[in-house]
Amino acid sequence: MPTLAPVDADAFVIRAGFLKDIPFFALGDGSVLFTEGSERRVQVHKSGLLAAELTQDGKGLVTSGDDGLIRRTNADGEAETLAERPRKWIDLIACGPSDAVAFASGRTAWVRLKDGTEKEFAHERAVGGLAFAPKGMKLAVGRYDGATIWWVTAQGKPQELSWKGAHLATCYSPDGKYLVTSMQENALHGWRLSDMQDMRMTGYPSKVKSWSWSVKGRYLATSGANAAIVWPFFGKTGPMGQNPLQLGARGDSLVTYVACHPKEEVAAIGYQDGMILMCRFEDNAEVLLRRSGKGPVSSMAWDDQGVRLVFGTEEGEAGIVSLQ
Repeated sequence: MPTLAPVDADAFVIRAGFLKDIPFFALGDGSVLFTEGSERRVQVHKSGLLAAELTQDGKGLVTSGDDGLIRRTNADGEAETLAERPRKWIDLIACGPSDAVAFASGRTAWVRLKDGTEKEFAHERAVGGLAFAPKGMKLAVGRYDGATIWWVTAQGKPQELSWKGAHLATCYSPDGKYLVTSMQENALHGWRLSDMQDMRMTGYPSKVKSWSWSVKGRYLATSGANAAIVWPFFGKTGPMGQNPLQLGARGDSLVTYVACHPKEEVAAIGYQDGMILMCRFEDNAEVLLRRSGKGPVSSMAWDDQGVRLVFGTEEGEAGIVSLQ
């Protein structure tokens, strides 16, 4: 039976996860809470923390704050400043290969390389999302009316992908074959990059604010409905012509966060009322991991072995669920 160890985060949980197998909670008050044995709080930003992303090697947590700083914190709680943009609101971060970090404000995106040099990428409209390709130093930028793919360390024109509307959060499939964006309207859009085939994923009652790729990238689980909508990405046409799975359907609460298991085709599903279910793709079998609480689930993450799940909510409730 799953066991739950509660954690008093006491602030909006922006990001929950693991750093070198140590549970952490990046909080809206600018601090990062570590819970290994005893709790440790590290004040990384002076006031508010806006965004947090793990580095690709899992050894660092990159955060941005309303103090204009982009900082990297390690598992020991040691923080270093990577970049500074005074008076800029930076709530978009992406971590890439070789310790590259992308961040954006307004119409401009920057990439900081390992040696500290920076590359600047200007756009005609505001940047909505950032994502590094799984291979190669390529950065995808969601924007109004499409997305732009930049080759960070090479010269030449970027690749432009067009589709009307505002494109926000951006991600690549794990195999690099697809680029997917969430839109201002209640929909996802995707491109098959081999031939620029458009993919339209609609029918959501609210905006998609959370997504997670399943093991081997066969499925993309998403929030935004009263069930986790899970799109199949195997086969030559991706989700086109295939119906999505609907996991953990509830009539009284929307899904706010999803986290796919690292080893099995299973997903943890967090809801607007704070409940968390674990659902299996094959047969929609459900296991209750947490009963409803005080606020919506705002972040979840599995450890590498898939035996512990950390979670946090908008109301500062948090915890660690152990399956063993």
